[in-house]
Amino acid sequence: MTIWNEVLEQLRTRIPDDDFRRWFGDTAYASDSGDQITVWVPTEAVRRHIALHYLDRIESLLYSMGRPHTHLRLVVGGIEEDDE
Repeated sequence: MTIWNEVLEQLRTRIPDDDFRRWFGDTAYASDSGDQITVWVPTEAVRRHIALHYLDRIESLLYSMGRPHTHLRLVVGGIEEDDE
């Protein structure tokens, strides 16, 4: 399990289901360099919303998980869709 999956499990219990699906349902773990977790998000609007409304909460969760100096980097794109 990645650190991002652990963060998502914690967030799921703290926000309404609809909000969780809307803002975090299409995110994907990209990498963890120790001091930075990179997560793919589907759109700039989702990136902005998470940064504005959830970043402090996520960094608090990371702190409580023993990662006090780890920051979240949200990157638009990176999720490839299957060709049909």
